Amino acid sequence: MLAERVRPVAASRTRLLPVLPPIAALLPDGGLRRGTVVRCTGTAAPSLAMAVAAGPSAAGSWCATVGLEEMGVLAAAGYGLDLERLAVVRAATAEWAVAAAVLVDGIDLLVLSPPRHARPAAARTLAARARERGAVVLVVEDRPAFPAELELVVETAQWHGLAEGTGRLRSRRVTVMAHGRGSAVRPLRQELWLPTATGKVAAA
Repeated sequence: MLAERVRPVAASRTRLLPVLPPIAALLPDGGLRRGTVVRCTGTAAPSLAMAVAAGPSAAGSWCATVGLEEMGVLAAAGYGLDLERLAVVRAATAEWAVAAAVLVDGIDLLVLSPPRHARPAAARTLAARARERGAVVLVVEDRPAFPAELELVVETAQWHGLAEGTGRLRSRRVTVMAHGRGSAVRPLRQELWLPTATGKVAAA
C-alpha cells in the first residue's frame, strides 16, 4: 500500500512545507502549514495547485493527486514536481473520499479535485484526518465544500504568445489573491507567470 511505503518519509515532519519563492509571497507563513486545507479557485486553479505543490515535491515530500487526471504528468513535471514521488490516483466518483483518506495517512501533500456535489460531511472528515496526520490538502474547487484555512483565487489570467493570429500560446500571466483565517485574514496579491515560456512558475 502506498501509505505504508511512504510513511517513513512523511514521518520526518517540520512545521511548514517549503514552497517556491513566487508562491511563498502569497502565504502568511512563507510555507504550507501542516494539517491545513488550502483551496485553489479560478480558471487556472489546477495549474496553481501544481505550482504550489512543486515546492514540497522538490524538497523531497511525497505528493499525490486525486481527480486531476486531465492535468497530466508532463504538466506536473513542468511545474517542478518530482515524478518519482508523485502518485496519480484515479478514483471512482463514489470512492474519492476513501482514496483521499488513505493517502493523507502516509503522504505530505494531496492535491484533490472532489466531485462537484461532494458531501460537506465527507470534506470535514478528510480535513480532520489531514489535521491529525499533519498532511496538507490542496483542494481545487469552485463550490466550497471544504473548511479551508487559506484560499488562493486566480482573479485574472491572460495568455501570451499569439501575435495578429499567428504563433502559439507560450506563457500565461495571472493575478492570485490569497485570503483566509488567522494570519491570512489580510489579503495578499501576487502576479505570476503560470507557466512561463519554459513551463515553470515565476513572479511577474
